[in-house]
Amino acid sequence: MDALKVLFVDDEIDFLETLMKRMKKRGVEVAGVGSGEQALDYLDEQPVDVIVLDVRMPGIGGINTLREIKKIDPLMEVIMLTGHASIEAAIEGMELGAFDYLMKPADFDELFYKIQDAFKKRTIQKQKIKKLGDLKMADQKKGAKST
Repeated sequence: MDALKVLFVDDEIDFLETLMKRMKKRGVEVAGVGSGEQALDYLDEQPVDVIVLDVRMPGIGGINTLREIKKIDPLMEVIMLTGHASIEAAIEGMELGAFDYLMKPADFDELFYKIQDAFKKRTIQKQKIKKLGDLKMADQKKGAKST
């Protein structure tokens, strides 16, 4: 896996630390914060590839944090986690552009594979956008030469 950086956002500090420790053992570069507000501040400072976001947290909460993340970076892949069986939150998160949704306690391997899949999807989307930009520039150069 390329230099994959994941931001974990969860107010359950023990869970957060355990996830980060296990991901580091898999070679993933990780960062962790305890709230949606901290996640948005972190994103202003540091780039990440994938975000794993708890749905229920004090403050702005996971769904509103997801909304703000998508405003900042529409291509950001976000995996939602919750310890509460909330189909409504899952549906809303997916409608807002979440990559996927897992119930806590999430199976670590399943989460790891979802993170990899989210990273691949983001990488492919960024490559397509770059290619389209390159094609547009080439067309503009062609147009400038023919006039």
